[in-house]
Amino acid sequence: MTESDALEAGLTPEQAVDRLEQLHSAASAALREALARFVRSGVEPSVEERRRFRYPELRVDWRPAGAIRFTRRAWAKFQAPGLYSTTVTQPAYFREYLLEQLRPLVDEFGARLDVVASGQEIPYPFVTEEGDEFIHGELSVAELARHFPTPVLANVGDEIADGTWVFEDRRSRPLALFDAVRVDFSLRRLVHYTGTDWRTIQPWILFTNYQRYVEHFVTWAMEELARPDSPYTQLVLPGGAVVRRGDELADADAAVAAMPWHRFQMPAYSLMRADGRGGVTIVNIGVGPSNAKTATDHLAVLRPHCWLMIGHCGGLRQSQTIGDYVLAHAYMRRDRILDDLVPPEVPVPALAEVQVALQLAAERVTGERGDALKRRLRTGTVVSYDDRNWELRWSQERRRINHGRAIAVDMESSALATQGYRLRVPYGTLLCVSDKPLHGEIKLPGAATRFYQRAVGEHLRIGLETIDLLRSELGSLHSRKLRSFDEPPFR
Repeated sequence: MTESDALEAGLTPEQAVDRLEQLHSAASAALREALARFVRSGVEPSVEERRRFRYPELRVDWRPAGAIRFTRRAWAKFQAPGLYSTTVTQPAYFREYLLEQLRPLVDEFGARLDVVASGQEIPYPFVTEEGDEFIHGELSVAELARHFPTPVLANVGDEIADGTWVFEDRRSRPLALFDAVRVDFSLRRLVHYTGTDWRTIQPWILFTNYQRYVEHFVTWAMEELARPDSPYTQLVLPGGAVVRRGDELADADAAVAAMPWHRFQMPAYSLMRADGRGGVTIVNIGVGPSNAKTATDHLAVLRPHCWLMIGHCGGLRQSQTIGDYVLAHAYMRRDRILDDLVPPEVPVPALAEVQVALQLAAERVTGERGDALKRRLRTGTVVSYDDRNWELRWSQERRRINHGRAIAVDMESSALATQGYRLRVPYGTLLCVSDKPLHGEIKLPGAATRFYQRAVGEHLRIGLETIDLLRSELGSLHSRKLRSFDEPPFR
């Protein structure tokens, strides 16, 4: 191949990602250096310098000739010929993801890749070190904003994910759901809410609404780190402490006891592994659909493989018993938190791959099968409210719940499922019945304590077993069920 042929063919995926890393690193370094100089001496960046403070842009051009190759894959494919582009941040961290998306586009479709400096400036808070964003001696934030790019909310949106972007002639189509500034915005928010470095958050995510699940997770994680043949290597705690394989037990226990999890609104705990198959993160989102939306808005930019809700619910049927499980196959969205983004008439489907894995995991963990499992694990509709005291409106809600055939009530599951649907992240819900508000079995302290001791550990193990099952199902897990007809090529 001659030099002109190589230029015509464009960059290889590896060359493109290398170029993204080079441009992003150089732009970030230039911005940090200019900030340090301004703080030190008051010298403002010149117009020419500011041109260097820009995200790299990845361009993928597809001009098919002849027959178009068919693929059943739901991602890394094109909906129409043309130029696709997106700005990219943290390309070193996202390297494997980027290569996974680009290789089929080049190898199967013959797309041409190019990387250039974009017109989108990097806001200065996104390159500063953690904790020093607004500590600049006598300088005010307003003064910094006069001379350096800042986050402009008009540029941070979900128009692509929500399908509200408008195609215009002579403009490229979106290559990914989120551009660089949207990703950077969420990465910083993740650190704030979860108390951990976003780089440690794993692609398999468990959500819970009770700290007791977290305590069982930490106990299980410590056992895994002590097991010689375990694939897991380290546990990252809220606040940044890390427990590693081989640490002295006393040191590990001290790190767990000292972690300041209570300082963070939605603390995250990540058990990492070294085999490239992705570890597990559990996030205590607390109570309510608003927290559920907040967490998933930001976690989605990491493009996780799946998130699962494992928490408590109220059972709505007489036949249910405290400690039974509810596998949600439909959601009544009475929380209203996402009605403007995903209208209530839009169905949020259950994903077969996740449902099957959850039921199989329940069989394996409980040891129950057939009718015995059916008595304990019921599939049905979950209704979610934004009002913890929904019982006080029972006379108004009774008819609606009856029409919906709901079998359980909670506050978070509908929001988590709807966000998974909206942001193209596979999702599932397995809840445990902790009370029966319609049948006089309310959550009293004594009964609740006995329930927690018996049920939480088993419930958590079902969630972890589900993740183990799904790890080998990535091809079917990232299916077409979550993709629209005008979807960007990237997953």
